[in-house]
Amino acid sequence: QRQLVESGGGWVQPGERLRLSCKASGFRLRYYAIGWFRQAPGKEREGVSCIGIGGDSTGYADSVQGRFTISRDHAKNTIYLQIDNLQAADTAVYYCAADRNPGGTLTKATYDYWGQGTQVTVTS
Repeated sequence: QRQLVESGGGWVQPGERLRLSCKASGFRLRYYAIGWFRQAPGKEREGVSCIGIGGDSTGYADSVQGRFTISRDHAKNTIYLQIDNLQAADTAVYYCAADRNPGGTLTKATYDYWGQGTQVTVTS
């Protein structure tokens, strides 16, 4: 049974940092491209970051460029999203997703497997 489980979200103030984790079970993430998405209340789910199978190719939405960093840990079968300088606009449920194709995109329809999400709330 293939599963993805996100963790690391919580309540923070503007300017703080979080590192979100996405741990896979039932399959090996090293053979999948990975995406991070978020969905705020009343808005559609949007892609914020992605990484290819080889780890050389990464992508970020313009709105998060310079503050978000995606990475892999094959030994732990886990991917991470580090978020620096959190802002109120970052408040959302964050989801990780895995794609059998190698490239990685910010398009929701590309991905085959999804986690249940972790809540990030940024308030002063």
